[in-house]
Amino acid sequence: MEKIHSGNKVTVATLLVALGIIYGDIGTSPLYVLSAIIGERKIDEVLVYGGVCLIFWTLFFQTTVKYIWLTLRADNHGEGGVFSLFALVKRYSKNLSIITILGATTLLADGIITPPISVSSAIEGLTTVSGLEHIIVPGNHLTVGITIAIISFLFFFQRFGTHNIGKAFGPIMTIWFAMILIIGASFIIKTPGIFKILNPYYGYELLVKYPKGFWLLGAVFLATTGAEALYSDLGHCGVKNIRITWAFVKLSLMLNYMGQAAWIMEYQQADPINHNFLHGLNPFFEMVPHWFLLPSILIATAATIIASQALISGSFTLVSEAMNLNFWPRVTVRQPSDIKGQIYIPSVNSILWFGCVLMMLYFKKSIDMQAAYGFSITVAMMMTTILLNYYLKYLLKWSQIYVTLIIGLFAIIEISFFIANVAKIKERWMFLFFELFIFMTMYVWYYARKIQNKFLKFVEIGKFVPDLIHLSKDDAIPKFSTHLIYLTKANTRNQIEEKVIKSIFSKKPKRADVYWFLHINRTEDPFTLSYDVSELVDDKVIKVNINLGFRIQPKTEIYFKKIVQDLVANHELNLHIRPDGSTRYNSEPDFKFVVIEKFLSIENEFSLKDGILLQSYFKLKQLGQSDTKAFGLEKSDVIIEEYPMIVSPYSNFELQRVKYN
Repeated sequence: MEKIHSGNKVTVATLLVALGIIYGDIGTSPLYVLSAIIGERKIDEVLVYGGVCLIFWTLFFQTTVKYIWLTLRADNHGEGGVFSLFALVKRYSKNLSIITILGATTLLADGIITPPISVSSAIEGLTTVSGLEHIIVPGNHLTVGITIAIISFLFFFQRFGTHNIGKAFGPIMTIWFAMILIIGASFIIKTPGIFKILNPYYGYELLVKYPKGFWLLGAVFLATTGAEALYSDLGHCGVKNIRITWAFVKLSLMLNYMGQAAWIMEYQQADPINHNFLHGLNPFFEMVPHWFLLPSILIATAATIIASQALISGSFTLVSEAMNLNFWPRVTVRQPSDIKGQIYIPSVNSILWFGCVLMMLYFKKSIDMQAAYGFSITVAMMMTTILLNYYLKYLLKWSQIYVTLIIGLFAIIEISFFIANVAKIKERWMFLFFELFIFMTMYVWYYARKIQNKFLKFVEIGKFVPDLIHLSKDDAIPKFSTHLIYLTKANTRNQIEEKVIKSIFSKKPKRADVYWFLHINRTEDPFTLSYDVSELVDDKVIKVNINLGFRIQPKTEIYFKKIVQDLVANHELNLHIRPDGSTRYNSEPDFKFVVIEKFLSIENEFSLKDGILLQSYFKLKQLGQSDTKAFGLEKSDVIIEEYPMIVSPYSNFELQRVKYN
């Protein structure tokens, strides 16, 4: 999808892009939220009015106040999302990484439940069409099969990119919101007194006086599950576009919810003796005029597909950011189009597709998936609230009293939703395995790398400069390469890893005309792309730092060659043999990259926790992408050297010598 580069740019086109990208999830919630609240319960005014009242105030506090007004301020150079917020506030606490992992885990988990619940809700609307009510039955093989087919096609299509069909998302979602607004308003006109439903007292009555009313908060929360996407897609749409379009979206949603409430009360009053229950009827489609039923189902299906696409694209972006911030193993990332920010991750696509199919096969009906839906997003919102606390306190420098009051309000609301959703945990046990897999992957990768970095040994380059100069001139040793480039983690000018020095001098010394030490520095800004150069010895020993934002995929080879070209053009570098570094036999400069990959030595003696973390880390590393591909060195002459990682040497043993007989 096309990125809107300026948050201040507001046009009809940018507003359409915002409608098409970020409102699919929250915008399709009228398909199932009110029916989830009513369920098989007896219809009365407290239940219906109280449910819609709580929906209104939930949208007000959680979506309008928390995300539209407050969280959108926490932009990281125009970008949003849990990792962008983490990058802004991580310096203020050492414990925010686990909060971020939980938030990212639950957002990814949402990617396997949104497609099946949204698409199946739309397909089940066919039950209201005369002649199809006995064919399309919620939970039967045909309904499940159609839903799985649509979802599978959607995931299959990801490899080709969505830049072409993405242009239609905005107009389709505009039609969708206009449709639900008109349908809802048509019933409100008949019952203008329905506006009293916004009185908070009705919500209070449902929570306090209605039997087990508090536990209905789990269903109410479904109305705001897409709110996190408003922040995650900040970089694609811009804050002004989001705020302007939200006014239209919220109006459409609330008029439809109130219209559904008016229809339900009218339905109940028509025959109060025999129709005290909805008996599985979906108020949304029951409101639609019969002549418009099929078109409305087609529009609803298109809207749910767009909602699913937004979650899938968001998952790709989330995992890409996680890799760049060292929260996820390196996996293959492809760019199916030339549009900035549009990526495709095959492994994530396969995992999400498999999870969606399992969810559909297990739950079968959209009504049975509703209990599994709210838990993950509740946790994601709670984690965002914790990170937001640090942003308000340290970056906006708000008064501690204001921060406590605001964060406290959100905490009360979200903890209430969390408790209501946890009560349904037994209905979503299978879902927990997927979340546990994501959480453990992020946890292992992040903390195992921290253990490794603690034991990484650095040395001063200056001590070895004379030896490097001497080695470079020693004709007795065969030349290994004209330009020898080492990837290093050292982010200071004068340091290098001890293992790099050993690689150069140990066993067969590596003679080169120029020694380059290249460091990839991940910045807190999303789209940084810059570099700096330090020549420790002119045209002989050079340190290069490439600064990359956490949303940029590393293409080290391309960046490095461009840097060399710039240095030559500015007469800062005298390449050997020819000005461009080539020879009469080869038009390409003689560049050789050395990548040192670690393996876990058998000499280690770990604690139980460190042993499990590191063993799991190296297993994940084997499943992931190689360092060569991850750093964008696929076309270069690359040498892979394996280096034993010794964190905790095994030394507590006695070896006795015996006499030979």
